[in-house]
Amino acid sequence: MIKLSVIVPVYNLAEYIGPCLQSLVTQQVDFDYEIIVANDCSSDRSLEVILSYQKQYPQMIKLINNSKNLRLAKNMQLLLTHAKGQYIAYMDGDDLALPGKLQAQVDYLDEHTDTGMVYHESEIFNSETGQSSGWYCRDYYNRQYIPTQANISHLIKYGSFFQASSLMFRSHPHLNKVVDSRCQIILDQPFQILNAGFLNGSIDRLDTALGKYRLHATSFGAQTLKNVSRRERVLQDQLFAIDNGHRFDVPKQIIAEGQAHYYFATAIFFLKINQPTLFKKYIQLSDINGYRFDDRHQALIKLQDNPSEALEILS
Repeated sequence: MIKLSVIVPVYNLAEYIGPCLQSLVTQQVDFDYEIIVANDCSSDRSLEVILSYQKQYPQMIKLINNSKNLRLAKNMQLLLTHAKGQYIAYMDGDDLALPGKLQAQVDYLDEHTDTGMVYHESEIFNSETGQSSGWYCRDYYNRQYIPTQANISHLIKYGSFFQASSLMFRSHPHLNKVVDSRCQIILDQPFQILNAGFLNGSIDRLDTALGKYRLHATSFGAQTLKNVSRRERVLQDQLFAIDNGHRFDVPKQIIAEGQAHYYFATAIFFLKINQPTLFKKYIQLSDINGYRFDDRHQALIKLQDNPSEALEILS
């Protein structure tokens, strides 16, 4: 068996897929690895760029060129059917791997046999300026609740606390069950939860920054900020994601607390973009069994009819 498969879904990423692949093919490692790229019928020059890299690295890069647009969930399922590695690493086609990423994560999984998944710190950078704007893990808003060795309950209760392209995990017999096709926008969190459940191992953090997360005008976050209905669809996907905890005997209380957290986070989003009606709707929905995610949650529930004062608490 090959040591590592890196899976890369691509749709209209002509501007970014070249640097992504360059960052992967130049990794210095002491094992064999494959890079599987699935071009989902891109309408830009993505295929041309991928082919240019495949021509240079024919033994390393494997191309799946879809004849029709499958969308992300089915494209992910297709990638997983082609992954033959002992370990699998996920990469978004607009992100970057830093030197040493693959070797460090493979070494960690080799040395820690009880670990199911390992992730690393990621630098966040602005695509237009190239300037760093923070760190994904250490700046994560629930960082204080996440231990170095986490588990599936942390993902359900506190959200996706690592950047999608930082994940490497052990292959397992249930790869055909780790993509939640109910989800339309959010695929990373159900993917993480389902893999964590089937692997039943710890989710470990490497504090070294081994990847770069690109922010650009068409990124997930940028699109969501412009579209209220999209943000509500994101919430539905998040609720689907944590509902998968039932399959792995995660306590019902943990799942309920995760639901309360996501309603609370959605309420904050709408409060910040001056949507008081939607703020009130979701802060009321977050009041599940009297659970309070933190002090802010408690305060915002009390201030649901006074959004201006509620906003001051967040400043």
